[in-house]
Amino acid sequence: MAVLTEEQTMLRDAAKGWASESAPVGALRKLREGKSKQSFDPAAWAEMGEMGWAGVIVPEEHDGSAFGHLGLGLILEETGRTLAASPLLSTAMIGASALNLGGSDAQKSAWLPKIATGAAVATLAVDEGSHHNPARTALTATKGGAGYVLNGTKTFVLDGEAADLLIVVARTGGAGTDGLTLFLVPADAPGVTRTHLSLLDSRGAAQIAFDGVEVGADAVLGELDKGWAVLEPVLDRAYAGLAAEMLGSASAAFDITLDYIKTRTQFGQVIGTFQALQHRAAKWFTDIETTRSCVEAALEAFDAQNTTGAGDTRALASLAKAKASDLVHLASNEMVQMHGGIGMTDAHDSGLFMKRARVTEALFGGASFHRDRYARLMGF
Repeated sequence: MAVLTEEQTMLRDAAKGWASESAPVGALRKLREGKSKQSFDPAAWAEMGEMGWAGVIVPEEHDGSAFGHLGLGLILEETGRTLAASPLLSTAMIGASALNLGGSDAQKSAWLPKIATGAAVATLAVDEGSHHNPARTALTATKGGAGYVLNGTKTFVLDGEAADLLIVVARTGGAGTDGLTLFLVPADAPGVTRTHLSLLDSRGAAQIAFDGVEVGADAVLGELDKGWAVLEPVLDRAYAGLAAEMLGSASAAFDITLDYIKTRTQFGQVIGTFQALQHRAAKWFTDIETTRSCVEAALEAFDAQNTTGAGDTRALASLAKAKASDLVHLASNEMVQMHGGIGMTDAHDSGLFMKRARVTEALFGGASFHRDRYARLMGF
């Protein structure tokens, strides 16, 4: 587990305080009951931008703080504790990473300052089916006029309806991970149609259709046909960032449940004295700390890679996501079961934690996807 610096500790504590006061679990419930098609509260996102959280991994020359991936992961963990709905993952982690790793000077200057201040929402449009599989990209980009023409559909695009910038994975040739190209596409470009998808956890995503969408040659992010060189490390950051958020939700579920079993009485005894529950809680806590080590190792590896080129970030990212997926599955089940009857009611927050767990387990690949990837990378 990482030893945090004083600045990282202060950032984590600030995020914890803000999330509990300004974005509690009740805010997600309100978003759900309002039946809004918004995937987050714009006012809360504006506050995050004002606090500089959207620019944590953005370089200082583009109005960010360059505080590092571990710093952003700490914020994601704390917002995950309250199930806070925000484009922090899609924009501050994934969108900023794509531009940092593959953007030209002009592209960085155009978008990173807007991301850093929260003025723009960016998202990655990668998946086209119900399972995460970038190698099966079918959306095409063909040469036309002075640039390219995009045709195809992306689905389950995080914050897709609210996005200003779409980072689209398209096929310009080849097969599998060969022949992929990333394009920067303004979300309001002619030919882009966004359809709201209401997810189980009450947050929003979008299905986005591209029908003859024309972009210039300067829209290419990275190199033509070599998009995998940028996309893979961007996805690694997505995996680890999401794992940090999942760690936060599992930790909060544990804390809420622990408080409950310390006070709930049954058969004249506090149920927390029952040995069976103690054993289950002990395993839960152990899994939380193991996952924390994996998540922080991945985030630290990104920061080390930025300065030394060290660290097998691919394997660490998949390890973190696999462990986090298993953890939130366990945590959500145990939260409901240990709360008993009340845990099955909509009035209790346990249902919200379970629904968020099921969505995040599948998002950007489930545990089996990442265990398989980890095994391949490690040569097992």
